[in-house]
Amino acid sequence: MKMKVLVTGGAGFIGSHLCDELLTHGYEVRVLDNLSPQVHGERTTPPDYLSDQVEFIYGDVRDPDAVCKALQNVAAVFHLAAAVGVGQSMYEIRRYTDINNVGTAVLLEQLLDHPVQKLVVASSMSIYGEGLYRDDAGRPHSNVARNREQLARGIWEISDGNGSFLTPIATPESKPANLASIYALSKYDQECMALTTGNAYNIPAVALRFFNVYGTRQSLSNPYTGVLAIFASRFLNGKPPLVFEDGNQQRDFVHVRDIARACRLAMESDAASGKPINVGSGRQISINALARKTAKVMGRENLAPDINGEYRVGDIRHCFADIECARQVLGFEPKVDFEEGLRELADWLAGQIAEDNVESAHSELKLRGLTL
Repeated sequence: MKMKVLVTGGAGFIGSHLCDELLTHGYEVRVLDNLSPQVHGERTTPPDYLSDQVEFIYGDVRDPDAVCKALQNVAAVFHLAAAVGVGQSMYEIRRYTDINNVGTAVLLEQLLDHPVQKLVVASSMSIYGEGLYRDDAGRPHSNVARNREQLARGIWEISDGNGSFLTPIATPESKPANLASIYALSKYDQECMALTTGNAYNIPAVALRFFNVYGTRQSLSNPYTGVLAIFASRFLNGKPPLVFEDGNQQRDFVHVRDIARACRLAMESDAASGKPINVGSGRQISINALARKTAKVMGRENLAPDINGEYRVGDIRHCFADIECARQVLGFEPKVDFEEGLRELADWLAGQIAEDNVESAHSELKLRGLTL
């Protein structure tokens, strides 16, 4: 008999790819999703890309009755349902807290009466705030931040306080959390609640800290989604990508299929229980380089990035993943080459229509004093 698993938020970008991964490996899959309009538009039925082998339940993770129904005869849960976006979280504080924090609490309470063999919760690299740095003497610096005065002057890099700039290095799970946004706070709350409850009630739980995920099926009309999807939306509408600061900030982009595989491995690994684990590519790229590569694969090289020299409250300078724990504990190794993943994304984008909401989102942040 096949093992049945539940994916909350399973109709979304990452969730749907996870469903494919699980189905391919012989699991029965049930999805609980409320088809959020910000992600899915006005549709009231599951997206076409969601496999017809998936049992779909329309419902909200904040609804105890819907969650109770979804948990019937389930052996494992992947909790992906969440409101996503750093900038928007800074003014829609109640909504983000309600969906992410309260939604997770509702799920965990229902798990007390419907225990499972494994709980995998989607956390985020945003909980780190700034990544890990080292100084010229090789000493690590984990508790660093930029102040408004330096940002207003366009000094983007992190210094040691004595005028010397620090060098970013790969960020491991041991780096303490430094919560720079409501979104980051909510994701940290999600993983702490899951691991704490799991430990108390003997429900093996693992928190996967996703870095910047990209790939097909990402919402192109959501201006608070991943930066690569936002750039793609701009290019599809014949507009240059909007780049904050100077564009030299570094991030780690990991393909959604690699994320889906890491989720499955986390469910199957006993050694993962009780741990937070980074899932990234283990490589870094600047936002400027990302914009250029995306323009090239989409045939939009004439559209140079619009580098606006502004800072968004909640943004960090550099953060990329140390994935040694994922390698050792999960047996995880990224398989999708970045250029290969970009070409696949470009092929999918050729058939997409995107509503460009980037400028309105930028105006909203500006109006609320969330840009400098």
